[in-house]
Amino acid sequence: MKAALIIPALNEEDSISHVLGEIPAGVFDQVLVVDNGSRDKTAALAAAHGVLVLHEPRRGYGSACLRGIAHLIPTTEVVVFLDADGSDRPAEAPRLIEPIASGLADFVVGSRELGRRETGALASHQRWGNRLAIWLIQAFNGFRYTDLGPFRAIRYSSLQQLGMADRNYGWTIEMQIKAVQRGLRILEMPVTSRRRLGGASKVSGTLKGSVAAGFKILWTIARLGFGAA
Repeated sequence: MKAALIIPALNEEDSISHVLGEIPAGVFDQVLVVDNGSRDKTAALAAAHGVLVLHEPRRGYGSACLRGIAHLIPTTEVVVFLDADGSDRPAEAPRLIEPIASGLADFVVGSRELGRRETGALASHQRWGNRLAIWLIQAFNGFRYTDLGPFRAIRYSSLQQLGMADRNYGWTIEMQIKAVQRGLRILEMPVTSRRRLGGASKVSGTLKGSVAAGFKILWTIARLGFGAA
């Protein structure tokens, strides 16, 4: 399949070269790094690897993802999303693409809970928050995920059906809820979770980020929980 990779990035100069260097050859027809207002060398390092670097000045993970989607080539058939912090293994991308290519799924979530986790890869409050969000999705929508992992693949035509709109912390859970509500064929595949490179996470590594993300995730579940897209 014609596959595209979107990598949102904010101040990831310690990891972006490592991540891009791990992308398996011959898998992606398009690799997009979306710089979300970095104040370091993230964009320059990404450009040095020969990938297309887009700039999205509006802060937010969802904003960066939406910018990348807007620049996909028309022949794209599957889109993979990957964080720029080195916590995921790009080499595992074919594992997420294969069920879509073979016609078994429309949306594949890389599950860190089903895969191997390095010690310290996920903070305890992250795992607790994931479990709560997963339980609420099941309660409202009748589908049980095991994770809200950002490493994921989706059929491009299915992605277009979702009408993604969230511009920050609610992006991943919005996609997962809407995938259930739109009747997409969903699979989870085990992926490796590593400790991020370059220090603490900008979200889970700070009290402010953790609280803001948790509130937005719960608000998104409440907003979409009754089928309001």
